[in-house]
Formats: sequence, C-alpha cells, structure tokens
Amino acid sequence: MKIVKLSKEQFDQFAESHRYRNYYQSSEYAKVMIKFGYKVQFLGITNDQNKLSGATLIIYKEVFMGNKIAYAPRGILYNYEEEDTVKELTAKLKKVLGKQGFMLLRMDPYIPLTIRDSNGNIMNFNNKGNTIIDNLTKAGFNYKGKTLYFETEKARWEALVLLQRDIREIYAKLDKRTRTKIKKATNSGVQIIKDNKNNVNKLYMFVGKKDNKPLSFYREMCRQFGSNIDIYYARLNTDTFLINSRRNYEKEIEYNETLASKVQDVTLDPQTRNTFLNKKMESDRLIANYKNNLLSSTELLKKNPDGIIVAGAMVIKYDKAAYIFTEGINEQYGYINANYLLKWQLINEFNNQGYKYINLNAIVGEFENQNPYSGLNEAKLGFNATVTEYIGEFDIVLNNFTYNLYKKMNKGK
Repeated sequence: MKIVKLSKEQFDQFAESHRYRNYYQSSEYAKVMIKFGYKVQFLGITNDQNKLSGATLIIYKEVFMGNKIAYAPRGILYNYEEEDTVKELTAKLKKVLGKQGFMLLRMDPYIPLTIRDSNGNIMNFNNKGNTIIDNLTKAGFNYKGKTLYFETEKARWEALVLLQRDIREIYAKLDKRTRTKIKKATNSGVQIIKDNKNNVNKLYMFVGKKDNKPLSFYREMCRQFGSNIDIYYARLNTDTFLINSRRNYEKEIEYNETLASKVQDVTLDPQTRNTFLNKKMESDRLIANYKNNLLSSTELLKKNPDGIIVAGAMVIKYDKAAYIFTEGINEQYGYINANYLLKWQLINEFNNQGYKYINLNAIVGEFENQNPYSGLNEAKLGFNATVTEYIGEFDIVLNNFTYNLYKKMNKGK
C-alpha cells in the first residue's frame, strides 16, 4: 500500500465512481475552499497491484508554528471493513502526513450506520458499521462517538425524501401538520420561484447569520458548481395575502356570531351550550389573530406592492439526487410557513425530473424528548422523511508533541 498524490482529474475519476461518493469529496468543493484560505491535496491509496483502492480530498491550514491540521470532509473514500488494511492505511497516513508537518487528521466518512423512519425507528442497519468503527479505533483513531446533535464538523444525521413515486402518494404520507402548513402558505399567497440567475444576495439575508459564512462563499459555490446549483425563493404575493386575510377575518366573524347565538340559546342543555362556549372562545382568539393579519397585510401591500421574498434555499444536484445545501426564512413572516411550501415545491420539482431523492439536510438524533432542535426535526421529518445516521467523526494525532503543545497554547480559546 502507498499514499500517492493525485491530480484533480485522477481524483474526480475515482471519487465519482466510489460507493460513498459525495459533493464534498470533489474538485469543485476543493476550489471553493482554496478561495477561503485553505490549501488542498488530492491523495490516493494504491494497493499492491498499484491500483487505486481509495482516495480523498484533504483541506488544511497552518495553525501553529508552521504545523497543520487536515480535514477530509465526508472522506476518506475507502473500504474500512478489513482490520489489517485499516491499520496499514493509518500507519501510512501518519508517516506521509507527519513528514509534511501535519499534527492532526480529521475525517467523517459518508458511510451510513442506520436507516430510520421519520419516528427514529431503525429500518435498516449497516452490519459492517460497528466493525468499521472498531477497526478505525483499533488503528489509533479517536472516535467522537454516536453523537445526537451538532458536535462534529458535519451533521451525523440527515433527513431525505425518496422520490420517483406518484406525487399524490408522497403527499398522502406527509404528516397532517405538514400538509396543513403547506395549505396555509399556499392560501396566504406564497409562490415558489426559481432564480435562473442564481443571485444569492437575497438568500444571504436569510442564511448569513445562521451559517456564519460570508456572502462570497455562496457566490463561489455557485461559480464552481455551476449548473449543478439551483436557488429557489418563496415570494409572498402581498395582494393575495391581503385578500385572503380579509376573507379569513370576515368568515370567522360570521362563524363567531353563529356561535354566540348558540351560547345564548336557552333551549339547549348546559353541556351543549358549554361546548359552543369553548368553540366561541377559540373563535375569539382566531379573530384577534386574523385582525392582526389583516392590519399587517394591508401595511405590507402598501410597502411591497410587487410582493416580498420571505424564504429561500440553495440546492446542489449531485449523482441524480438533490441536496438542500442551505435554507432560511424571514422570521418576521415565519407564521406563514413559506419554508414548508418551499420544500414541498422542491419535492415536486425534482420528482418530476426523475431524481432519486431530495436530501433536506441536517437533523438531530433525538426523536422522543423535547430539545432545542425539535422544531428543526419537525420541519423536515413531517415530510415522511427517511433518516440516515452516519458512522461519525474520527481524529488521529500525527504528531503528539506538537499537537499537545498546540492544545495547551490554545486552551480556552
């Protein structure tokens, strides 16, 4: 076994045919990271017959006295099922990268551990998953564990919707709350539009703070991935929003008056009247909400007669699947649920185009107990999503003395 340097063409040829291929392990992503201060290498792993058996993109920076930390995003692309070859690979990596001044190598192979339903129940299990984890830890890698939240560089849990099915079947299996929110967004006048020019300026207003990346990062993503990136926006038709707000308000007023007459009807038994009273109290609450919506929609139409963008998403198309790379909403209009309609429209769009699935991006692995990310999970799992749990993240120290000194010097930072 040898570790060799590859050209980007050699790397792409191998990576694009690997079982666990992904867009992070691509020369396009490498070019993006170069623009933001990283250096890159394309490494190959050859067997005794001098044929490529593995490869990886690593990105790195000098962080301490000329020493570097390397990261293989969603890599290394390799078969980790044989303990002896994993140990040999680890030894070769330590030797080759150690000589180049690397202190640490981090990786998070794109290898599924479990496939689960939207409730977190295991449907399929990678029977080699724990073997792979054991082989890597025995070889000297430090395993971050089966984390539930966002403790690692890349999410360990993702939600995806299987496509290539009748769209009516897909819709019928959505969670009832999700269908209600899609309908609400539609009735409010939300329209989903594709930005054929891939202008990320508006998208950045929704994702900039959340993702903690500069606007130039998204522009560079569009430049390098080219036609394989699509940007979609949810635009609120303010005229329709006002019309529907007025209709909802007037309809509820009418219903409320009917309930009031029922409450005052002395011919009804007390239990029935009490039922109508509870309904009227709920109607009173809705009237207050609809009145606020009517006032805000009137003002919104005055200020934005041509509509207003309230949500957006960037989608990467890779290997006949669509990946929501980032998305965001204007929290001021979160109650309209434009993000639900946006996802539903993307499901329609890519299902029509014959894509295998749409990856809705990161979720957390806590499905039962309430947590700060419960809303995030609901917004994705409600689409009857299939959950992929990946094996996780691994570090290996390549130079103990230098790395320990680096940690000591940076303690508390």
